[in-house]
Amino acid sequence: MQHKLIGFIGGGNMAKAIIFGLLKKGYPANRIIVSDPDREKLAIYAEQGIEITENNKKAAECAEVVLLAVKPQIIATVCEQLSAVDFSNKLLISIVAAISVDRFSFLLPTAKNIVRVMPNTPALVSSGMAGLFAKANVTVEMKNFAQDLLNSVGESCWVDDEEKMHAVTAGSGSSPAYFFLLMESMQKALLDMGLDFETARLLVQQSALGAAKMVIENPRTEISLLRQNVTSKGGTTAAALEVFDQAQLSETIKQAMSACVARSQQMEKLF
Repeated sequence: MQHKLIGFIGGGNMAKAIIFGLLKKGYPANRIIVSDPDREKLAIYAEQGIEITENNKKAAECAEVVLLAVKPQIIATVCEQLSAVDFSNKLLISIVAAISVDRFSFLLPTAKNIVRVMPNTPALVSSGMAGLFAKANVTVEMKNFAQDLLNSVGESCWVDDEEKMHAVTAGSGSSPAYFFLLMESMQKALLDMGLDFETARLLVQQSALGAAKMVIENPRTEISLLRQNVTSKGGTTAAALEVFDQAQLSETIKQAMSACVARSQQMEKLF
């Protein structure tokens, strides 16, 4: 991975995850600059030898790669601050939710090399999943740099149609919350069955980790077959799954993910 000078506009949790992931992989701190209005956040980066500033324009002007990591509600204001910067030879990476490439092209007319990214919060523990999209004009070199950057905190994949970024949002951006809800509900059920908090949590979290690892380490095995292998006819697992089937869990999950997509599409029109 080339050590381009990266300017982070916004130093929140996701930016922090990416930055510390880069540092962990040997990326030089002196090739990173972070801009944020929160001095406490900036102090964390300064301790790592990273240049800090409260001036977004300054960070963008000196950077070869600009990574936008701010809330969508303020993206118009941030881009107005950056409007005097010439982005024509810079790579612009956005992890701002619900902002399309065309919207960025409107807000920053000189920005031609734009990569839109939907990361997720497990990036905070170097286990993130990110979906990426770029138009055909973005060079292979720039796309590779963007992907290498996201791979520093997990895995990534490309989609060939920006509309599919809504599905990425449903499939990875929002999905950690789905798993947390399932784990939370399982833990509560175990507490109601009389187990103590620590035991209930350990049973749930280790089982979730083990199930995920079985999927990862058996890439040629359908997930449905892994489920079937745990399910003996007439056994305890079958009894539990029958309740899920009666409650139409699969259909509920599909409806929930569709609602996520619909909201993502709606938000794209708001900002």
